[in-house]
Amino acid sequence: MKGLTFFFTPFSLMFLYLLCISLTTETEAGVYIVYMGSASSAANAYRAQILINTMFKRRGNDIVHTYKHGFTGFAARLTAEEATVIAKKPGVVSVFPDPNYQLHTTHSWDFLKYQEAVKIDSGPPSSAASGGSYDSIIGILDTGIWPEAESFNDKDMGPIPSRWKGTCMEAKDFNSSNCNRKIIGARFYKNPDDDSEYFTTRDVIGHGSHVSSTAAGSAVENASYYGVASGTAKGGSSNARIAMYKVCNPGGCTGSSILAAFDDAIADGVDVLSLSLGAPSYARIELNTDPIAIGAFHAMEQGIVVVCSAGNDGPDVGTVTNTAPWIMTVAANTIDRDLESDVVLGGNKVIKGEGIHFGNASKSPVYPLIHAKSAKNADASERAARTCESGSLDQDKVKGKIVLCENVDGSYYASNAKEEVKSKGGIGCIFVDDISRAVASVYGAFPTTVIDSKEAAEIFSYLNSTKDPVATILPTVTVEKFTPAPSVAYFSSRGPSSLTRSILKPDITAPGVAILAAWTGKDSSISLEGKPPSQFNVISGTSMAAPHVTAVASLIKSQHPTWGPSAIRSAIMTTATQTNNDKGLITTETGAAATPYDAGAGELSTTASMQPGLVYETTATDYLTFLCYYGYNITTIKTISKAVPENFTCPADSKLDLISTINYPSISISGFKGNENKTVSRTVTNVGGDGVAVYTVSVETPPGFNIIVTPEKLQFTKDGEKLTYQVIVSSAASLKQDVFGALTWSNAKYKVRSPIVISSESSSKN
Repeated sequence: MKGLTFFFTPFSLMFLYLLCISLTTETEAGVYIVYMGSASSAANAYRAQILINTMFKRRGNDIVHTYKHGFTGFAARLTAEEATVIAKKPGVVSVFPDPNYQLHTTHSWDFLKYQEAVKIDSGPPSSAASGGSYDSIIGILDTGIWPEAESFNDKDMGPIPSRWKGTCMEAKDFNSSNCNRKIIGARFYKNPDDDSEYFTTRDVIGHGSHVSSTAAGSAVENASYYGVASGTAKGGSSNARIAMYKVCNPGGCTGSSILAAFDDAIADGVDVLSLSLGAPSYARIELNTDPIAIGAFHAMEQGIVVVCSAGNDGPDVGTVTNTAPWIMTVAANTIDRDLESDVVLGGNKVIKGEGIHFGNASKSPVYPLIHAKSAKNADASERAARTCESGSLDQDKVKGKIVLCENVDGSYYASNAKEEVKSKGGIGCIFVDDISRAVASVYGAFPTTVIDSKEAAEIFSYLNSTKDPVATILPTVTVEKFTPAPSVAYFSSRGPSSLTRSILKPDITAPGVAILAAWTGKDSSISLEGKPPSQFNVISGTSMAAPHVTAVASLIKSQHPTWGPSAIRSAIMTTATQTNNDKGLITTETGAAATPYDAGAGELSTTASMQPGLVYETTATDYLTFLCYYGYNITTIKTISKAVPENFTCPADSKLDLISTINYPSISISGFKGNENKTVSRTVTNVGGDGVAVYTVSVETPPGFNIIVTPEKLQFTKDGEKLTYQVIVSSAASLKQDVFGALTWSNAKYKVRSPIVISSESSSKN
């Protein structure tokens, strides 16, 4: 894990792989999860209790968690041999080692407010944030919460909703008085391998407090990180209630605790669940052994919206995680605020850089400037020196100087280079990295900034043409109305999904770069020398993007309390924007136009999503059919789900490509061979509020393809009416790479857009 930004280094990825994937030996006991499907089945509950009674009667301490509200099963210490025996018992869906997931680690709301492609006549987000007729409750699975943070004050909030069934668990440093009308629930989960100091809902990491305040924090004026990113910090759904389920500690987030939190949250009565955590992308965990997918399925069955971060393994393709179709998967983008730390060269030439530091270097360019290569240790390679790897630089050559370092092969970080330069007595560090240039990291009191290769070319030219080059690095300043924004953050995980290309993932993108929000209040690691710990922190990650979507889902729920999870997801996806504040298309970190694999349907809209006009409702039968197409048999499906109709059977022709036909707000057609037609249908529900409504379709067709939508006009006679249309995709040529398009239903008031992805038969096998 790198610094406080919650993305992974290659070394830490391998370390996490060993943590997450390793199995116990035949004789060594480890924690296993025994998943037994729906809790509504009396037979499942009975079988689970029999298993517990027979196997653990004399070893009760080996039971870690039992699940009984939203689904059935337990987590227990087992040998691999015992796990194999249990897996063969009637009613057991799966048995798997307890995985260890990791965190995916606010001007952003103001940016979203004005970054709107469609204006709705109901007013700006601030009016929606006052709440509708329904008092929404957001459940957050994370590292805990810091209740004293001003973001969690309950001033002017009404009584706790009577439907709330949760609790505020007591601990040595957390009691019922720490809950209020804002924080209405607080639970923690004991991992038997954890130190007892973590048996509390109090946040010792900061991540959970940051996420919670981004989603639902009360407004706090004059918030900043030591003066950087100053303004009013507020949650997007500031009237929503928070229920914290602490499932993560410094060692990670155990799957057994995640499942226990889902189980409790379902019984407690939350409306939206937010998870800024997940497995690394390479783990390729199956649905029936993924605690997040399992828990989210049962939450969805109970009408709960589940929002998850997409992961921080970008910009590589195929890295998106949390991709089950009943999960809303969120990518991360930048906002129009730049945290700028400029380099000033001799002659007062200014080079723009990015980074958060509080160095007290001279504002005039008076420090000798060198390229790291020229300060190489005798026994270090040139590549290591250029990158400023640990131990690669000569102290005599670095002392008193500003050093220009480069991310030579894309595997090093400015924070590492800074430490090497600082340890050798340098004055400051300039780091060249095209990818991370747009993401401001925190470097403390040591002057450090990141520039791109274009800016670096000017510095190299200066170095090569000047006898005694000098420079300085200026303190960080906050630049508003930065353009172009948004762009997809380099770390944000990308599609296509490894689960299936027949569902587009991620679903949406939202602000996740340099987000200011609440912190623990006692974290010395982010403090400046001689100053008290900051009550706020600025960090980046898809962890920060997910709570933005969570907040909007909460607002939609407060305005439309009868809407189910799929209607809320549809409202968010179909009203997303694809343009930036330069009126161009949203781009990636390279400047190329973002595809749906980068940004899903586009960037979150905080106003249009309140009134989407039409919604795509993914029914319980759609999800059951998805499980059929994915390869589960009807017996297993009936064990998993409480909502299987008596007459439901899997289609005779059940295969992955047919997943495209379930009623999802995006259209992703996989296995396209060329010289063929593929047809999918979709059903939309009229929620515009005007009764009679007529929509016409427009299509953005990929080159070389023909897309026909029939009918071309949808005529609704009343609210709540459902109409179905077909999309016929054809092409005479074979498909060499995945292509992208869209279709939009519109009238004078609404635009309802669905991205279209077409992937080839060969790419679907990759």
